[in-house]
Amino acid sequence: MANSPHGGVLKDLFSRDRARRDELLAESENLPALVLTERHLCDLELILNGGFSPLEGFMSQADYEGVVSNNRLASGILFSMPITLDVDQAQIDALGIKPGARITLRDSRDDHHLAILTVDDVYKPDKVKEAVEVFGSDDDTHPGVKHLFTIAKEFYVGGKLEAINRLEHYDFLDLRFTPSELRSHFDKLGWQKVVAFQTRNPMHRAHRELTVRAARSQQANVLIHPVVGLTKPGDIDHFTRVRVYKALLPRYPNGMAALALLPLAMRMGGPREAVWHAIIRKNHGATHFIVGRDHAGPGKNKNGKDHYGPYDAQHLVQKYQEELGIKMVEFQEMIYIPGKDEYMPANEIPEGTQTMNISGTELRNRLKTGKEIPEWFSYPEVVKVLREQNPLPREKGFTIFMTGYNNSGKDQVARALQTTLNQGGGRPVSMLLGETVRSELSTELGFSRQDRDRNISRIAFVASELTKAGAAVIAAPIAPFENARAQARELIEKSGPFFLVHVATPLEYCEKTDRRGIYAAARKGEIKGFTGVDDPYETPAKPDLVVDLSRQNVRSIVHEIILLLESRGLLDRV
Repeated sequence: MANSPHGGVLKDLFSRDRARRDELLAESENLPALVLTERHLCDLELILNGGFSPLEGFMSQADYEGVVSNNRLASGILFSMPITLDVDQAQIDALGIKPGARITLRDSRDDHHLAILTVDDVYKPDKVKEAVEVFGSDDDTHPGVKHLFTIAKEFYVGGKLEAINRLEHYDFLDLRFTPSELRSHFDKLGWQKVVAFQTRNPMHRAHRELTVRAARSQQANVLIHPVVGLTKPGDIDHFTRVRVYKALLPRYPNGMAALALLPLAMRMGGPREAVWHAIIRKNHGATHFIVGRDHAGPGKNKNGKDHYGPYDAQHLVQKYQEELGIKMVEFQEMIYIPGKDEYMPANEIPEGTQTMNISGTELRNRLKTGKEIPEWFSYPEVVKVLREQNPLPREKGFTIFMTGYNNSGKDQVARALQTTLNQGGGRPVSMLLGETVRSELSTELGFSRQDRDRNISRIAFVASELTKAGAAVIAAPIAPFENARAQARELIEKSGPFFLVHVATPLEYCEKTDRRGIYAAARKGEIKGFTGVDDPYETPAKPDLVVDLSRQNVRSIVHEIILLLESRGLLDRV
């Protein structure tokens, strides 16, 4: 039989009375509304569906202080992580947030009214104490501490919730179970004992071996229960990870394992987080919970040491084992033994035994370079998913961003480069010439510095989206200002490689060869705000390539750009 919920009752806050739900919805339309952040939304979903039982709302000051100081709610029930709703003074004033007030909580993504909060109290937390007690230090290299000090607002609002609408999800709907739904699923399958496995990373053969061993040691089934809310910055996106888990599932013995997604906002809180995770899995019906080395650890602190010891999480869960009511299954790191073609826990391997391993850094390098990932480390179907999400450089999109004076030759170079890249094939090629963008995308903009910067930001946005989609983008605006170019680089590099090419053809040459007479008109004052005449051009400080049409021809410049791309592995030989 599945575990009883934490605190004895699963706090599913959705009313089964349709009339009551309609009343709440109608009321919510006339209440002040607080728009929730993504982290708030994750917390709200797990409060409303019972994942955070026994909570029925965001923590009041008494609950918050008890949890921070003693891992206990004001009622005395064990709970290890503060679940808080942070607001600033402007929100308090604008929405009238005070004890007794009723506030609508709204989804920022689709404007749905999700719940009504009846305010118990508004209080100012001691954030330094919260950081030290919950995360072990006030070192802001810890992502939980950094959020607390730089993102979380000044005040917390406590109060009970009344649910109106469920959060809308549009991905992996077949894998999204509320605690009550998952409990019913286990009951339907006849599962009496369930070992839950927490993960925020892709799973490989070692993880499969670890979870199978855990299940067999307890004569239980396995629940793979990955976090798909908010994890550590830089983690692989949950879409890729879930595809990996689905690919891995058939590798388990028939009927042993199930997969369900957890919309949790992790705090990376190590020992405290492990206790919290155990409570959440207990509420979802698990009877056992795997706690491994470095559970929910964020990595190194500012002194280069791990924020938590390797077994701190196991020790804290063990301390509360009886009270938690969910059995911890301890497992160490799994190591591959080539002589036996099997994985073993590190503490069971005899001294002197030959072992093999691939670190996370080495795995990322192999994905980046296309180097083989052996089957002893991961399964081919898992590697296939990861390779699809980590294309080789020659399969990625990129942006060539050319800047220079009007008539510097950048447009000619751009057209010739487009032809050359199209000849090579392999990816679509998109061109964003300055005059084309002005006529199609920025018709209302003038040539003030503000308008010029806005024009470059639009080009950068389009280029970043095209780059993300795998295109080769050639952008060739004048882009006279260094700050705008730097911002374009920053945005586009989030999607793929960016190369700044300074077409440094001298102004005198540009003016001398100007057959359209634009410079002459600017010199006469007929055109105002013309770059190089009565408006400045800031020379790029760190271009990736400098070319000059007064000294080179178009073909040689295109060849230099091609060589630059080839040197980064972005092209097969063109």
